[in-house]
Amino acid sequence: MAGSDSPLRTLAHPLRSRILAHLRVHGEATATELAGALGTHTGATSYHLRRLEAAGLVLDTGHGDGKRRVWGAVREPAVDDAPLDEDDEAAARWLQHDYVEHFAQRAGAWIEAQDDWPAPWRTDCGLADHAVLVTQEQLTALAAELGEVFERYRRAGAGTPGARRVAGYSALLPIDPPPAG
Repeated sequence: MAGSDSPLRTLAHPLRSRILAHLRVHGEATATELAGALGTHTGATSYHLRRLEAAGLVLDTGHGDGKRRVWGAVREPAVDDAPLDEDDEAAARWLQHDYVEHFAQRAGAWIEAQDDWPAPWRTDCGLADHAVLVTQEQLTALAAELGEVFERYRRAGAGTPGARRVAGYSALLPIDPPPAG
C-alpha cells in the first residue's frame, strides 16, 4: 500500500481500534452514530474512518444517502504475509495491549452487571481458566478447534427471541517457561 500506513499501524490508535471494534460488535453505523457511542466528535470519527478505509479495514456499505455514509467492518481484511518491520511490530504489540485493556473493561462490566441477568446467563457467562498440558502440535489443534467452535456459534441465535450477543475470548497463554535453545 504505497503512500499509506499498514493496517497494523493504522489500527495502533485508540479511537481507530475502538471504531473497528464497535463496527464488528454492533454492525454498520454512520460517523455520527459512532461518535455518539464512543464519546467523540463526528469530524474526528469521519477522519479516522477514512484512514481505516484506506487501510482496507472498513468500507462504505452504500446503505447511506447523500453525505450520510454508513460504514461497516471488512469481514476478512487482506493479510500480508511479509515480515513485519520494526514499526509494525511496535503497532502489533500496542494492539495486543489495547485488546487486553478492552477485554478487562468488558469483563469488569460483566462483573458489575451480572446480578441483572437471569440465573442461566450468570451460570454460563463469566471468567474461567483451563490449564491444559499439550505439545506444540496439540496447541495448534486446540487453537484451531476453538476458532471453529466460535465460528459455528457466530450467528447461531439469529432470529431467535431471547438471543443475546456474547463476546467469547480465547487466550492460550503459556504457564511454564519457554523451552531452552
